[in-house]
Amino acid sequence: MTYLVPFDGSALAEAALERATEFAELTDEEVVALIVIPLDERDFAVERGWIDEGERYDPDEIEAQLEVGIRAVAPDATIRCERPEDVSSVASVTTDVVRTIRTVAQEVDAEIVFIGSENAGRVSTPVSSVGAPVSEDPRYDVHIVRHVDED
Repeated sequence: MTYLVPFDGSALAEAALERATEFAELTDEEVVALIVIPLDERDFAVERGWIDEGERYDPDEIEAQLEVGIRAVAPDATIRCERPEDVSSVASVTTDVVRTIRTVAQEVDAEIVFIGSENAGRVSTPVSSVGAPVSEDPRYDVHIVRHVDED
């Protein structure tokens, strides 16, 4: 069994990765940090803060930057990067990201998915949040991290 952590470099994703790592140390489980970089989605990369507005969109560079962030928090985590193509003209980028997270959770036999999200579980959820749709899947437990620990 594994703990899966979707990682986008945000403070909440880092906090989720920290929590998963702490749990893994206690339970001797594997941590898989999942990077999802949608293909040809420059706007998504800008929105996530991966690149600046005028910067060139290079998924390989983004992946490398996110891997550095993962290693800083969880040096022993397994890193997996997925680059979903838009599988449906009506699906949003967020839908593609959620679909990818769910698929990987099933493939790695995730026991718990650790999600950093301010919005997961609320009655109204922003369209850009992956937390709520990922948390609806009954095949795994979900640990939602809504706050960054202040040291």
